[in-house]
Amino acid sequence: MALPKRSEVSVNETWDLTAIYPDKKAWKADMVAVRELVTQFQNNYRSKLTEAKIIIAALHDLETIYQKLSWIEHYAFLPQTTDMTNPEYNQMLVENDNLQATITADLSFFKTEVLTNPVSLLDQVAEIEPQFAPVVRHWKVEKPHQLSPEVEKTLATLSPTLNSSERIYTTARAADWDMEDFEVDGKTYPMSFVLYENTYQYHPNPEVRHKAHQIFSDTLRKHKNTVAANYYTQVSKEKKLADLRGYDSVFDYLLSDQEVSRETFDRQIDVIIDELGPVMQKYVKLLQKERGLDKMLYSDLQIDLDPEFAPKADLESATGYISEAVSVLGEDYKNAILKAFPERWVDFPANAGKESGGFETTPYGLHPYILMSWTGILPDVYTLIHELGHAGNFIKINENNSILTSEPSLYLIESPSTFNELLLTHSLEQKSDDPRMKRFAYTTMLTNTYFHNFITHLLEAAFQREVYTLVENGQTFDGDKLTQIKMDVQKRFWGDAVDIDENAGLTWMRQSHYYMGLYSYTYSAGLTIATQAYLKVLEEGQPAVDRWLEYISLGDQKAPMDAAKVAGVDVTTAEPLHNTIKFLNDTVDKVIALTEELNR
Repeated sequence: MALPKRSEVSVNETWDLTAIYPDKKAWKADMVAVRELVTQFQNNYRSKLTEAKIIIAALHDLETIYQKLSWIEHYAFLPQTTDMTNPEYNQMLVENDNLQATITADLSFFKTEVLTNPVSLLDQVAEIEPQFAPVVRHWKVEKPHQLSPEVEKTLATLSPTLNSSERIYTTARAADWDMEDFEVDGKTYPMSFVLYENTYQYHPNPEVRHKAHQIFSDTLRKHKNTVAANYYTQVSKEKKLADLRGYDSVFDYLLSDQEVSRETFDRQIDVIIDELGPVMQKYVKLLQKERGLDKMLYSDLQIDLDPEFAPKADLESATGYISEAVSVLGEDYKNAILKAFPERWVDFPANAGKESGGFETTPYGLHPYILMSWTGILPDVYTLIHELGHAGNFIKINENNSILTSEPSLYLIESPSTFNELLLTHSLEQKSDDPRMKRFAYTTMLTNTYFHNFITHLLEAAFQREVYTLVENGQTFDGDKLTQIKMDVQKRFWGDAVDIDENAGLTWMRQSHYYMGLYSYTYSAGLTIATQAYLKVLEEGQPAVDRWLEYISLGDQKAPMDAAKVAGVDVTTAEPLHNTIKFLNDTVDKVIALTEELNR
């Protein structure tokens, strides 16, 4: 049986967008209103941005404009992610994109004119209005790479086209990649991208798991060259923009906005592959032995060590799990994120045409929104508490920062979400003295929190590094080349513990992160910070909690290395990374010891 249509799912399990606008008419009215604000902004400030007080006044007016744009954009793109086959939703997204591009072009004069001023004047802005100091910090970095006003306006006007590769990919994945149902032992299993990602890759029956993966891979294979061509469009665009703006490399261009060095980026990838690889090889060899597998296939990596001890989870029990897990962060934090349930922040149904995976996004000044596909298993609680970590982060940020300084560096963005996953594991572990329960908590942490964020996304980053190196050197690629690169990266990490075949290599087609610059490596960076901060909470208690709450309130107030120090973590060195890998090695050893105890 196929996934239900969007019209067939329970409304109570969907998100409520009326918190943004009561209806489409109000959305349209704000689109008109924001255009008027932009016209006023142009009349008030064009060719006048030569004094600090005028620049500050303009920044305050931009706050109002950007908040409206945030609401307009969210009301357009959120429905489309729930059903990419809906023509009305697709039309709304096009209308939004055209509006955003036009306004971005109309406002491009502001930064261009501001950056013609001497640095001393920019510093005055930060001195007079400290809340805008982060804006000035970024301006000073961007100043040498600013182009002429005409070119900046042209690039802004073309932004929907220049940024279309991700949408082409996600639309094709959700709307066009039909997968055949399959049969095992006389039972028919419906098949789709979402069902494979959310259900079949975890399935305890190896025949179901392997057959689903083969159908999944065969579908990817049919589209590999089209997707590769689309991806080349993305990375070659980024390379051309890097050259146009005078960066030394595409890596420097993409890492500049994150305020992260190439050395830090490379260290994150190389240390994890070289040091965590053997740790995880040790774990999957245990997994292979305990599950009685002749060999470990790539499609076996997501299975449970003890599938008979994997509890189900409905939405009611999820509330209890999450409440207990985050209680250490205090009543204010807990109550803030638990509003997600009565206020319908989350879109839960798994329906046809819906975006796979999960995400969180927060319209500035309103409550967050979360997309996921609930299947009723404990990993869903991990996904939900992860996204609620993002939600809690942006609730705190928006309470303490201007919209202009509300986005932390990507290097930090995944730390609040993965921190909450660690709290969930700790809560599960503490509930019981049963060695089977403790092993379940440890393995769930390994296979959900760390496997997904510290391994899957890290190997995506290693793949990206090879792809961008090709483009940096003036070379191109096709689907076969990308598949081989992905296989080589996986073989480096997994060694002889996992059989890496072409199907494993096709996983470069599964993730939209590749269209977001150098984003994938930041999961492991954020989890490194989260792990060390979590261990400090266990060791120190309230002082570490207070530091963490201060850290997740920062927004863009500090560059990432300085922000991490607020949480008590110094990521200017490799020590936190080494300590995190040691923590994982100790966890694997605990799982092995508990398994030996249970087998006795």
